[in-house]
Amino acid sequence: MTVFLCGFMGCGKSTAGKLAARKLGCGFCDTDDLIVEDQGMPIPEIFAQKGEPYFREVEARIVKEVCGKQAVVACGGGALLNPDTAAAAAKAGPVIFLDADFDTCYERISGDSNRPIAASSTREELLERFNTRREIYLKHSTVTVDCSGSPMQTAERIAEAARLHR
Repeated sequence: MTVFLCGFMGCGKSTAGKLAARKLGCGFCDTDDLIVEDQGMPIPEIFAQKGEPYFREVEARIVKEVCGKQAVVACGGGALLNPDTAAAAAKAGPVIFLDADFDTCYERISGDSNRPIAASSTREELLERFNTRREIYLKHSTVTVDCSGSPMQTAERIAEAARLHR
């Protein structure tokens, strides 16, 4: 079973995802890392040289390629905005929305030059994107996990949700 984690940038998908994978005794991967490996360049360069639409195409392919793996998969913040990609993920296993508040996410991503959207957006623009995406995450997820606790608490909630889905 593949467990997909979705949520806004900075919600803790990678941090809690690694911990949850250990609890579940399976692998972990981050779609952003897989994209960088696949393309041979960092995400900001992909955005600068090839644009966001190209990045989203590669991202959709990568998500579909990891379906069926025994792993917890941290998806980039925009990965499951595409309905086809979200459907493929849901068919492979639970899609868990990590629900963190905007201020927490913003604190974690503010000034991060490796996140092109965060680096080029104002706080107000990111808040608007957060609110829009939150509705989409809720629509495309199997379960919502509250991320207000520690990464270990979030990981335990992810692992429990994944076990219930089996």
